[in-house]
Amino acid sequence: MSPKPDSADTYIVRPDPHDPRLTERVTGIDQTGARIETSVTVERPLTIFLNSQEIVTAMTISDYPDYLAIGYLLNQNMLLPDDIVTGVDYDEELSIVVVRTKRKTNYEKKLKKKVQTSGCAQGTVFGDLMEALENVTLPATPLRTSWLYALTHKINTTPSLYLEAGAIHGCVLAHEDKPLVYMEDVGRHNAVDKIAGWMFKEKVAAHDKIFYTTGRLTSEMVIKTVRMGIPILISRSGFTAWGVELARKANLTLIGRARGQRFVALAGEERIVFDQDLSTVQDEGSKHRRKAAVDD
Repeated sequence: MSPKPDSADTYIVRPDPHDPRLTERVTGIDQTGARIETSVTVERPLTIFLNSQEIVTAMTISDYPDYLAIGYLLNQNMLLPDDIVTGVDYDEELSIVVVRTKRKTNYEKKLKKKVQTSGCAQGTVFGDLMEALENVTLPATPLRTSWLYALTHKINTTPSLYLEAGAIHGCVLAHEDKPLVYMEDVGRHNAVDKIAGWMFKEKVAAHDKIFYTTGRLTSEMVIKTVRMGIPILISRSGFTAWGVELARKANLTLIGRARGQRFVALAGEERIVFDQDLSTVQDEGSKHRRKAAVDD
């Protein structure tokens, strides 16, 4: 009999918690005063250029600087979906990534008009970003609850930097109950942007995808998901009122507090198909994700 495939088998990209660039071992003491050694996440500055113009410096773990730069520019409406990227140059020593396009760009005025959002790390929404949502129509892709429960279980039991060192957010692109791309970073928006950049470079369709995040369902998380054309957004965490309002306007299915048997949908409920027998789903309750992974 062949061995049963594990949760990592469907991943195209997934975390490597053993990458020596991403964590450091440090010493300290615990609550008893005993000496301990533990892993901590490494963050570094990364400056993103669009052609010859400096756009932003973000704090990141720098594992996929090309995806992060492209995704950031896409989600800030500076890189357009039909733009031709002629090159992405990364200088690790200088901590700079330059995205080059066939189209000439100049966003000096836009850079002066921006709104600081609630995102940890570098979260900004530029002047005309939300106006772009009016031109997005999300497909009526269904979400079966059997997919949701299987998907969250697979994600929560995947080896990750979160389980290794903490202090990090994760985002996952999925199709039905299969996780495809799992990105982590110190800011959840960086993790979103990496997935957006990967989808752009690999020319991956968004209409049948599900987006999962460990972070809060804020306005910017909703905006970025809608801009990517993904119709379903799921999180272990809670909501902000503006995030819910924007999701309803965009007809995005917005599901939060997805833990064990439980979840709450506050927008786009019509996509949900209730096909899972809850008696077969283990209820996570208040258990920490680390403990759930160990128990499983």
